[in-house]
Amino acid sequence: MRKHFIGAAGLVGATALLVGCSSAPAQTSTGSDERPTTEQIRALFADWNGSLATGDAQKVADRYAPNAVLLPTVSNQVRSTRAEIVDYFEHFLQNKPSGTILDSHVAVLDADDAIDAGTYRFALTQDGRPTTVDARYTFVYEKVDGKWLIVNHHSSAMPEKV
Repeated sequence: MRKHFIGAAGLVGATALLVGCSSAPAQTSTGSDERPTTEQIRALFADWNGSLATGDAQKVADRYAPNAVLLPTVSNQVRSTRAEIVDYFEHFLQNKPSGTILDSHVAVLDADDAIDAGTYRFALTQDGRPTTVDARYTFVYEKVDGKWLIVNHHSSAMPEKV
């Protein structure tokens, strides 16, 4: 398994390739040399969001590669091990999160690598009351043994109120 390190220049270059398409869900498996479609990469978010709906931090962590890095929305700690990712989601899932993509830009880099970056909104229940949090996100995906996994996930609350 390869590790992905995307520096600022690489992320800027990848961002320059981003394209927008419809948000219709699609199959997420491709042939070994076939590039996935934008819709297939976008559908990976629905899979991840579905794992949140289970309330099981282990199931959410299963969406991440063993070498994944998570820069979470509501924690200052960088999570770079499965145990740290599980720990984050054990706490985050207490808020019963459900995400909705507001704006998505997908870059398919090759048959095994893609980036989805944009904004999303989480509906949460905090202290028994419904609330929402808008955030920016970047998911970097890698196809490992035929399965798309998250190798890097950055999420940060929007700095300005709209």
